[in-house]
Amino acid sequence: MKIVLAIDGSDFSKVAIDELAAMPLSAGTEVCILNVFENPMLAAPGVLPFGGTLGNYYDEAVSNTRKLVEDTVNDASKSLKEKNDALSIKTAVIDGLPKSAILEKAEAFDANLIVVGSQGHGTFSRFLLGSVSQSVATHADCSVLIARKRHSKEKNNQ
Repeated sequence: MKIVLAIDGSDFSKVAIDELAAMPLSAGTEVCILNVFENPMLAAPGVLPFGGTLGNYYDEAVSNTRKLVEDTVNDASKSLKEKNDALSIKTAVIDGLPKSAILEKAEAFDANLIVVGSQGHGTFSRFLLGSVSQSVATHADCSVLIARKRHSKEKNNQ
């Protein structure tokens, strides 16, 4: 079985990681942990986000953010390996728009399953663009597991 686990570092991604880790996966299952780095300059090439000249600030900010993204993917890999060391795990950080990049990676990886959190970072972008998980579920050529954050019964009884 081949699985793409798409994460963004949000609490909902952690739920997706835990959900995948709890699945009874056979030895030889391949997992590609994916984070799509949505660089703001991709949306409007040549336009600085705050206007004016930022010098090296922007490059440093993008570099630091990319490092955090790579750390997130590596941490997820370690977490899955601890829970199931029979998995074959690959990691990828790619540039692009999450809705399309996840689907493209799943197709290239020949995935049988895509696992995503029900929500992620970027409430404003979800409002404008719609939910990434909803788009992936609608357009994927394979099965999609949308992991939802469960609320404790104590909260529901209050």
